[in-house]
Amino acid sequence: MNRDDIAGMRRSYTLAGFSERDAHASPFVQFRLWFEEAKSANILEPNAMTLATTNANGTPEARIVLLKEMDERGFVFYTNYESTKAQSIAANPRVSLLFFWGELERQVRITGKVEKVSREESDAYFQMRPRESRIGAWASKQSSVVESRETLEERFAQLTEEFEGKDIPLPPFWGGYRVIPETLEFWQGRIGRLHDRVRYQRSDTGWSIARLSP
Repeated sequence: MNRDDIAGMRRSYTLAGFSERDAHASPFVQFRLWFEEAKSANILEPNAMTLATTNANGTPEARIVLLKEMDERGFVFYTNYESTKAQSIAANPRVSLLFFWGELERQVRITGKVEKVSREESDAYFQMRPRESRIGAWASKQSSVVESRETLEERFAQLTEEFEGKDIPLPPFWGGYRVIPETLEFWQGRIGRLHDRVRYQRSDTGWSIARLSP
């Protein structure tokens, strides 16, 4: 792909604006407002978010995970606690999240610290998952090398037979993480690349709101 190919992909952002004067005092309320608009816009998986971590060597890593819960405590996703992302979180619990809703010309960037959710919370969510997904959590040693697709499917079939007619318990190596935000930045695309950027920053007294240069 050359510069001409990329130049043809340029666009103007004209849908809306976002002022710090209109921002809700709570970043969580503001996020819910934007999230509901993303859902109403029929965006495919509006809860998809990029999770960026750094491993023990300081190498950055990013992948898409799905937001499953959000309240004033933070943003929750679920995964295998032995995965690459979990190892990176153990080495450095400071992470970043990014939601991108291109159809609305919006993104939300979040930075903060990660903690595990309680086993009770993890179990409650795990039991809500489809049965196949619960078996899959047991079958997959996430991020480890697997010999072939057939090996994985054989393991899945074996566990399906073992769990037939039984409850599927929460694996000890599986559960949730909560990202406790320290900053949230709401970005709205604007004409001429003069984008609106409104940042919430946590302090001892609450949340401060400021406009950032694009």
